[in-house]
Amino acid sequence: MRIGVVVVLLGMLTWSAPPLIGAQSHDILPFTIGERLTYRVRVPKLGADGRGAMWVEGPVDVRGIPTYLLRFDVAAALGPIKGLDRTHSWLDRSRMTSLRYAKHESHPLSRHHEAVELFPNERRWDAGEAGSGQSPTDVPLDELSFLYFLRTLPFESDTTVEFSRHFDAERNPTKVRLLGRETIVTGAGVFQTVVVEMRVKDPRRYKGEGVIRIHLTDDRCRLPVRIESAVPVFGKTVLTLEAHTHTREQCLTN
Repeated sequence: MRIGVVVVLLGMLTWSAPPLIGAQSHDILPFTIGERLTYRVRVPKLGADGRGAMWVEGPVDVRGIPTYLLRFDVAAALGPIKGLDRTHSWLDRSRMTSLRYAKHESHPLSRHHEAVELFPNERRWDAGEAGSGQSPTDVPLDELSFLYFLRTLPFESDTTVEFSRHFDAERNPTKVRLLGRETIVTGAGVFQTVVVEMRVKDPRRYKGEGVIRIHLTDDRCRLPVRIESAVPVFGKTVLTLEAHTHTREQCLTN
């Protein structure tokens, strides 16, 4: 059973359109070290369930630069059949760019591992024996760090924006669109959200273009309270927030 949740989630990423949605200052980010989000995971078509967690550690030194270590672990099972995805990203918060990326997927029928060093100033990346290449930008991101970058955007208008910030040029662009606003009820509470759709390029997981829908809280924290993605064969995977470390006051404070 293949449940590529976080990875399916984001294969994307530099501004390549007018700044219709300006990012928050990197000095005032909606996340910080110690933030932890936990999720229930469902794959309705297969009847599979599981748990996921996304959290921030650090600071961690990468080539002399202090970084936030972003982690996203997802595990789901159908009886004795289990799937596990682990994704790590080392984010330079001062430039909002990734310096290192690692991913491990373990499923009954397949395994996949990536370990990538990103060199933003040189616009290149190196995955060792797995290959190397040029990046289209000097502020590259990966699948996980893009989700955190997305949380810095206020989404004030119903417009589509294209990003070309994935470190691998072949994975660009990613289209991001604000679909509207919805109230979402989860195990962590009731949230007013902005609904964002992303169309991503990921040949390994999709046949063509992948679509991911994220509900972000309509407040300062921009918590991803619901994440939906559809994978060929296995159908839709849904992550729903069950707990988080923020207080309501923290999220409402500008």
